[in-house]
Amino acid sequence: MLEIFNAGGWLMWPILVCSILAMTIILERAWMLRRNRVAPSSLMPQVLDWINSQQIDTNYIEKLSYHSPLGKILAAGLTQRYSGRDTMKETIEDTGRHVVAELERFLHTLGTIAEVAPLLGLLGTVFGMIQTFNTVSAHGVGNPTEMAGGIAVALITTAFGLTVAIPALIGHRYFQAKIDTLVITMEKDALHLIEIIHHNISNN
Repeated sequence: MLEIFNAGGWLMWPILVCSILAMTIILERAWMLRRNRVAPSSLMPQVLDWINSQQIDTNYIEKLSYHSPLGKILAAGLTQRYSGRDTMKETIEDTGRHVVAELERFLHTLGTIAEVAPLLGLLGTVFGMIQTFNTVSAHGVGNPTEMAGGIAVALITTAFGLTVAIPALIGHRYFQAKIDTLVITMEKDALHLIEIIHHNISNN
C-alpha cells in the first residue's frame, strides 16, 4: 500500500489530508446529529407537563436551553410566553436559525472536500500524462517501463481522489437530508408550544 501511495506522487498528500478531514467530519456529525441528542421525542411531553402544572420558571428554562438543540428552541419560546404570538414566533425562528447553523457545522467543508478531491486526482492525471509524454519525447515508445511512472501517477491519483470524494459526497447529502428532517420535527414542536402557550393564556 505504501508503494502505491508513493507511486502516486506528491499530490497523494493533499488527497490524504482530504480523506482524514472527511472521515473526521463524517464521524463527528454522525455522533452529533443523533435524533436522541438533537430532538429527543420525550422532551416535548415533558415540557407540556411542566406547562400544565405551571411550574415553568427561570431555572427550568435555563436548564432546558442546555438540554438539546430542540430544548434551546423551546426555551427561547418560553422566555417570551407572556409576549404576543408574533414576538414568541420571531424569537423561536431567530433561535432556530442559530440552531440550524450549528447542526450544519462542517458540512460545507465536507462538501468542499467532495468537490476538491476528484479535482486533485484529475490534476495528478494531468501531471502523470505530462510525465509520460516527456518520457516518450526523451526515450521514445520502445521501452514501456520508462512510461510506467507517469501512467501510475495518472491512474493512482485519480483512483484515490474518487475514493475520497464519493464517501464525502454521500456523507454530505445524507447529513443534509437528516438535518432537514430534524428541522421539520423541531418546527412542529415549536409551533405546538406556541399553540399550547397561547391557548392557556386565552383561557386564563
